[in-house]
Parts: sequence; structure tokens; C-alpha cells
Amino acid sequence: MKIVEALNLTKSYEMGGETVNAIQDVDFVINSGAFVSFVGPSGSGKSTLLNMIGCLDKPSKGSLKVDGVDISTLNRQQAAKFRGETIGFIFQDFNLIPVLTVAENIEYPLLMVQNWPTNERQQRVKTLMEAVGIGDQANKFPHQLSGGQKQRVAVARALASKAKLILADEPTANLDHDTAFRIIDLMKAMRNEFDTTFIFSTHDTKIMDSAESLFTLEDGKLSQKIQGGQVR
Repeated sequence: MKIVEALNLTKSYEMGGETVNAIQDVDFVINSGAFVSFVGPSGSGKSTLLNMIGCLDKPSKGSLKVDGVDISTLNRQQAAKFRGETIGFIFQDFNLIPVLTVAENIEYPLLMVQNWPTNERQQRVKTLMEAVGIGDQANKFPHQLSGGQKQRVAVARALASKAKLILADEPTANLDHDTAFRIIDLMKAMRNEFDTTFIFSTHDTKIMDSAESLFTLEDGKLSQKIQGGQVR
């Protein structure tokens, strides 16, 4: 089953009176349950592409379908609703809310986006904390955690609303070598347990080596594909 499908996808913007083509007529398909990465040098369009898939930016032309919905046609309110119900995010800098505990950070999207009943929220948070190995950290605040623990919280938070798709922008960049590998293994385990698709934007060779499909971007063009997935 296709979870992401791009056709003639293009993103252009104006800079200094010139048109910059960040993404140029890109076509690709990513299947549900995939563990894939977009790689390329800085300025190649990786983050722009992730932002469009995540409904944070709109294409200039072409179509982009996520879970069967052409998100390029959604207005801001529709995009926000779709994003909250379908997509989770993992960031390089964790982006945890400092005044909330571990449990509250994981619970946050359930309160703000989906408004789950209290007992269901609490059970979901408990299940995820145990799944990512931080069940004993529930009442700690982000400043009391190591980098690896913070990223485990971020993974759990991304999965909290039962997102079908997780977008991760350089998720291991601020982690040491051993911790990075543990987080990659954790994300694969979460993919296997919850059947969630993971899409990365990264320079990290550890993620490149772990990805089941690898798409290379250069100057906004999809120039190479290795392993699984499809470039059409």
C-alpha cells in the first residue's frame, strides 16, 4: 500500500529577485511500513521535501498524496487537522516542552490535537513509555534527561496519536555513536510493532546504512535510489 506518492512535485520560491527551484519535478512512491531516508548535501532539498510531506509547506506544482489524500489541495485548517491525525515528527533538537514532564510531553499531542479521553490518554502514554524504555522517567523534566532519553521521549511523542507516518529530520545528529545506534534500533522496533512508516532526512551514515530504501537528492532532483522503494 502506498503511504506517500509524489508526481511532478516542484517547490520554487523567490530569493534576491531570482527563482530558486528547491524541488524540481520529483516523482516517487513510498510504501506503508517503509524505513527510508532522503539524503544529499546541504541545500539539496531534503528538508523542503519533508516539510511538504508533513503539510508544513505547499508544493508550487504537482501532486503529493499522503495516505491517499492529495495534501497539496488542503487549506491551512485542513492541513493542520490531517497532520495531527496522520503524521508525527521527530526533530534534531528534540523540541520537548521544558515545563512539562516526560509523560506530559508524550501526552501533549493527544490533548491538543485529538482530545482523547483521560483514561485512554494515560494508558497510551504508559504503553509508549514502556515500549521506548523510559517507563521509570515519567515524572522527570527534559533538563533531567540525557540526549538519548530525550530522543526516546520524542519518538514516543511522535507515535502517541497513532500516526501512520513519522518524519524525522536529522534525528541522531546530537547523539553520540552508541546512543544513535540504539535510537535507530528503537525506531525500527517501533516500526515493526506499530506498522508505522519512517521517513528521514539525514547526513548521518548510520541512518543511511540502516535505511531499507535510500533516495538521493541533488539540486532538488531525485538522482538515485538504492534498495527498495520506487522512483518512477
